[in-house]
Amino acid sequence: MPAWHRPAGARRQDKSHKAWHNAPRSSPINIIVGTTSGTDGWLVATSTSDNLGRFKVHRFVNELQRRVGTYLFGRRMFETMRVWEDDAALASLPHYVLEYAPIWRAAEKVVFSTTMEEPAIPRTRVERRLDLDAVRALKESSSADLAVGGPTLAGDLLRAGLVDELTLFLVPVVVGAGTRFLADQLTLDLSLVDERRFDSNTVFLRYAIRR
Repeated sequence: MPAWHRPAGARRQDKSHKAWHNAPRSSPINIIVGTTSGTDGWLVATSTSDNLGRFKVHRFVNELQRRVGTYLFGRRMFETMRVWEDDAALASLPHYVLEYAPIWRAAEKVVFSTTMEEPAIPRTRVERRLDLDAVRALKESSSADLAVGGPTLAGDLLRAGLVDELTLFLVPVVVGAGTRFLADQLTLDLSLVDERRFDSNTVFLRYAIRR
């Protein structure tokens, strides 16, 4: 058994976990890569600029994230996301944004990094290398979806054929430069399984990856 894989029965218990987190599921457990992108495929940091649109998109994102039991992060994405542990930094955010904090804190987090020290954050561990067999074993033992954060890690898992779904919030802007949503020279056969358009003209797309 891979060293960092924790069997389902050995998971740490925490009363802050939502009831759905440990509840049996009839649908398959998926590994999901998702992000927010401009229409030219470059990543963007925010989903929309108007308050009403932001409220609706954030609420929708929160509901999607409630199905995630484990996050798989590259170092940079984890460093960006760890702000959700900082109550002082979050204090000025609107209530619909703050709703994500307990979702983040309840989830397991695995960070793949050769240099980062162990963070003093509950339910978080660092792995020095990407063990694909360990990721497969983690998925098989999980009772909730796994979400991937970070374009490099996402590219590695996509090339290995471990990702089941792509989710994309497509924002009506042209970014022009930065980091691409998907790695170069990556070929995937996709099937659109869900879509939603928001008042802000942001569009949510969910694709299953055909094997």
